[in-house]
Amino acid sequence: MLAVLGVGPGLGLSIARRFGREGFTTALVSRTDTRHAAYRESLPGVNALTYTADVTDKAQLQDVLVRITADAGEIDTVYFGPADATAGPGITPLTEAGAGTLRGSFDAMVLPAANLVEAVLPGFLARGSGSLLFAGGLSGKYPMPMLGSLAPASAALRMYVLTLHAALREKGVHAGILTIGGLIERGDIHRVFTARDHGFTVGTLDPDDIAEEAWKLRTEREAEAEFNAMAAV
Repeated sequence: MLAVLGVGPGLGLSIARRFGREGFTTALVSRTDTRHAAYRESLPGVNALTYTADVTDKAQLQDVLVRITADAGEIDTVYFGPADATAGPGITPLTEAGAGTLRGSFDAMVLPAANLVEAVLPGFLARGSGSLLFAGGLSGKYPMPMLGSLAPASAALRMYVLTLHAALREKGVHAGILTIGGLIERGDIHRVFTARDHGFTVGTLDPDDIAEEAWKLRTEREAEAEFNAMAAV
């Protein structure tokens, strides 16, 4: 069973499709059910269940995980990729960002990931198996001034996952992060970003290629896969 938390038409759906090819039942979770029917129709041959929840809200996250387990059994793999990492305070130049702005980015990006780990890790450890996959940003690895106040939170998320990987690898549980620099084709952020001029160019990435690497992360128990379509890095 794969739970895709924060599914969208880009990467989340590609991950569901890739794992579905391996026989995984998939649980797709998003804030609204507007596109759920289309998501299920786009996954022929995959047993795809859909749920509505804001996975950045701790109570809703815990509730939907309970519902998924009741409907489909124990979760083997969780992919955590809420649709918009710029939720919360958005992007502020780092030279103008105060402590409150930085805390807002941490609250939006890092704390929901920690809430997920808190919810599922005890069960994974009890079984001695399971995989935690996260989507992160390239600004967590390289200085990228255009992403301003998102960078410290992105770096914290990346190090959180890498440290989890090191702490869990002898316990049968896997943690890994997809470190992504670029616009993911077919995704909502790609559509919004390309609708206006931001003053800088960002390359695009094929979500199917990233999903293939997500599968390899899980099967090969690796810590990180990097995707860099940023011309300045």
